[in-house]
Amino acid sequence: DAVGILILCLASAAAALDFKYHHTEELEEFLRGVHAAHPSLTHLHSIGRSVQGRDLWVLVLGRFPTHHKIGIPEFKYVANMHGDETVGREILLHLIDFLVTSYGRDPVITRLLNNTRIHIMPTMNPDGFEATKVPDCYYTPGRYNGNREDLNRNFPDAFEDNRASIQPETQAVMDWIKNETFVLSANLHGGALVASYTFDNGNPVTGSLKGYSRSPDDDVFIHLAKTYSSNHASMYKGTGCDSRQTFPEGITNGYSWYQLEGGMQDYNYVWGQCFEITLELSCCKYPPEDQLGKFWRDNKVALIEYIKQVHLGVKGQVTGKNGNPIPNAIVEAKGRQHVCPYRTNQHGEYFLLLLPGTYVINATVPGFKSMLKTVEIPDNTANFSAVKQDFSFPEVSDKISSKVTSCPKTPLYQELSRASAAVKPTVHLLVLMTVVLAIFK
Repeated sequence: DAVGILILCLASAAAALDFKYHHTEELEEFLRGVHAAHPSLTHLHSIGRSVQGRDLWVLVLGRFPTHHKIGIPEFKYVANMHGDETVGREILLHLIDFLVTSYGRDPVITRLLNNTRIHIMPTMNPDGFEATKVPDCYYTPGRYNGNREDLNRNFPDAFEDNRASIQPETQAVMDWIKNETFVLSANLHGGALVASYTFDNGNPVTGSLKGYSRSPDDDVFIHLAKTYSSNHASMYKGTGCDSRQTFPEGITNGYSWYQLEGGMQDYNYVWGQCFEITLELSCCKYPPEDQLGKFWRDNKVALIEYIKQVHLGVKGQVTGKNGNPIPNAIVEAKGRQHVCPYRTNQHGEYFLLLLPGTYVINATVPGFKSMLKTVEIPDNTANFSAVKQDFSFPEVSDKISSKVTSCPKTPLYQELSRASAAVKPTVHLLVLMTVVLAIFK
């Protein structure tokens, strides 16, 4: 019948993925074809529209692609944020093709998809890509969106008051982050060859006076960046793109490279509870398409190994009376308090990325005594499951309000900087803790 023929045509389109640049119609045709050929493994949806009305497509892959499943972490890849940086856009299409064709055949990929919900957005800036009429290695106006705004300078910033007008593409991604429990992410760019990690911005509180902006989870970010660079064909060599720019082990702290206000990776970490790094994958921003096959081969292993890191650390649920979940409970590792506290989702779940070691995990339900548990964390990435540690608060009523004031989109680290500058070093830590608690409340 006609429906069967259509499905076969879409499946054929999905199978014929060449190493070429896929414009909007071809990209949509490929994604629809993949979903038609693998309906139980994929979910295709648009998270919004660009300035010029193009859909921002996301393909979700996993055993439960349509919805979050308790215990299964959410992962995402986003590419083509700058419209003229094109390699990431194409290798994510090939990653999709590799994942769906390997499922059920490759035991590692099968276990990965059975235990991870993977979201892939090939292009965050379709307008910029279509506006790039003459490809260039260094710069074209297609970098920007339809309003000529740089989307990677467009997010709320934790250090400065970003006055940029929030663009439709940015708002769509912010809403997407808010609606999913993303744990780990990467943002694919071009123009260099390096894995860059948060913070991109900074102040004296995070070490900017020493040329480095350190997050509370700096060790985890270094590990994440090294995971990608060490599994890439050449990024780990650290030679960069010319003799003037070298990156030891192929990684860099974002601020150490250059200061950036309103970046997406800092926003993910501070407000989205999601660890994101930025991957610069090609010295040439928009290389000839006959090089795309090599770019895929250079990145294939690294893309898979990086996804596995979503299973680092510890996860669990916070429950109250009768075992019902407690949303918005604060769960953090001792000594790693975030300026915007990491809270449980609507299912009472938490996910904390931590390297192997011994940690004290602190669970706090507002109005009740905190609960501390010491957890020994091995490297469980090969088992595709973080260590599980639940918290039970039997004294907490089922009717406890789950409504809390969301963390304000203000420069949170600015407040800490003001406090630290106004006090003597001997009371520095005490004042910082007081300010953080005030912000939390």
